Amino acid sequence: MAGNKKYVAYVSSYTSGLGSDYGIRIYDVDLKKGRLTEKQKVEITNSSYIGIAHNKKTLYSITDEGVEAYHIEKDGSLKFLNEASINGMRGCYVNMDQQDNYLITAGYHDGKVTILKLNKDGSIGEITDERYHKGLGTAAGRNHVPHVQCIKVSKDNQYLLAADLGMDRVNVYKLDLETGKIKEVDVIHCDQESSPRHMQFSKDGKFLYVCLEQKCAIEVYEYVDNNGDPDFNKVQSVSCSDESDSLGVASSALTFSEDYNYLVSSTAGENNVIVFKVDKDTGLLTKLIQLPVAGEYPKDAALFPDNKHLVSLNHESDSMTFFHVDMKAGTIVMNGPELPIPRPNCIVFHQLED
Repeated sequence: MAGNKKYVAYVSSYTSGLGSDYGIRIYDVDLKKGRLTEKQKVEITNSSYIGIAHNKKTLYSITDEGVEAYHIEKDGSLKFLNEASINGMRGCYVNMDQQDNYLITAGYHDGKVTILKLNKDGSIGEITDERYHKGLGTAAGRNHVPHVQCIKVSKDNQYLLAADLGMDRVNVYKLDLETGKIKEVDVIHCDQESSPRHMQFSKDGKFLYVCLEQKCAIEVYEYVDNNGDPDFNKVQSVSCSDESDSLGVASSALTFSEDYNYLVSSTAGENNVIVFKVDKDTGLLTKLIQLPVAGEYPKDAALFPDNKHLVSLNHESDSMTFFHVDMKAGTIVMNGPELPIPRPNCIVFHQLED
């Protein structure tokens, strides 16, 4: 467990029209108290999503101009490396393959997957492939054109999954690790107007979790690779809302605890956070906690590395709220005052080197 380890937390946020130039804030993490203390602000426009390389040396962020890379210093502060264009509209999600050879972005606005080469020092190189999703989804509201919302690479580093919120499906691509090119090999079809928003793989890579924004649910798939033929078999669907009709509520976050024992989601509209216990053998989820976050539109929510505290990023009320968590009792209790932050979007904890 977390023990005496030291952590920082990176929080990304929007900046446009908010009178702020700082899209990333860095916080010292107090594990005992379950609180964050700001230590640095990074000037970047509309850092809508961030991700840390698997080797823990580089942080990548979406920005208006494309993507930016930062070297993570020993104390957790960030040093700018470079930026690169993604040759399209502003992205909404960023991820890496398991070996940190490629950076992949998701384009909500233009329905595009972009792959860029990563250099040995963590800086971003040239585009190796780009793919526009095509087609018409439900011919009503926003769900009639492709919106690539999330990208994940399977733990075996064989496949790139792109959740298309507009087309109600997850496109599965074979990833060529030599060239950085992708080739579509499968599609996971989700329910009509369910809107797949976020995805996570289990620690061992055998299970895929898909958060469905409009259906307000999480679906669990068992994953097997049959010699180049990926198979995703749905084994569970759990609701994230107490409402019989999911109109007006929307699932947003999907984050694992550091030890992968718990999965956290949040629900806008009801403004709840939900903590699930994960059965690592079967992949199945059991709901432990479903309680309010004392904020509007929890865009992201995460357990602290000790699993005893939780933070909610409340996008519409410009705040982070903190809670003590008791897994056995199934409760979260408010932990101190809210922390003001304009339009928070994503939080990532990072363990510092000794």
